[in-house]
Amino acid sequence: MAHVAPPKYSNDIGAERIEIGVKEFQCIGAMPPFDHPHVYLDMGQDTHIVCPYCSTLYQYNEKLEPHETLPNGCAFSQPELVK
Repeated sequence: MAHVAPPKYSNDIGAERIEIGVKEFQCIGAMPPFDHPHVYLDMGQDTHIVCPYCSTLYQYNEKLEPHETLPNGCAFSQPELVK
């Protein structure tokens, strides 16, 4: 069974709400080195959740892909490690 890490989102722009296309994810706060602990959040049956660290409201939007956000640019991607 392949394990896929949940997507990570950041809120450098200070948005009150970020729309995302998944219900399970990690919030990192701001971009490193100003990030908070990377907390795993699961909306379950709900369509929204608030990060307990930075108070960002995440809203599920079924029209978005996992790497898309509204506003744009809140999906976090780490550079791949070179072996």
